[in-house]
Amino acid sequence: MADLEDLNKPFDPFAEVEEEQAGAVKQTNYLHLRIQQRNGRKTLTTLQGLPAEIDTKKLLKAVKKAFACNGTVVEDEEHGNIIQMQGDQRLKMAEFLIQEGIAAKADIKVHGF
Repeated sequence: MADLEDLNKPFDPFAEVEEEQAGAVKQTNYLHLRIQQRNGRKTLTTLQGLPAEIDTKKLLKAVKKAFACNGTVVEDEEHGNIIQMQGDQRLKMAEFLIQEGIAAKADIKVHGF
């Protein structure tokens, strides 16, 4: 009888994966630099995937001073802390992270148009 009950239930191949990811903040090995279009010519650059041991507020303060732009840290439940900066700062930010020794060139993924 137990076998018939199992046949009536739909099989979900991702059930175990969803249970593992439910409690923890998703950390990847890559740093993702993305650009988002705001309104008109205005853009927003986001940096996602920083390790937890890096102080995002101190990093943002140094970046704002170096690039002469404004920015903020957004706390996301799924992705952790995300740094947002005004303007297209993708290439500058990638060079900055490499020079400061925060990430290697192979660990940074630059997305966008």
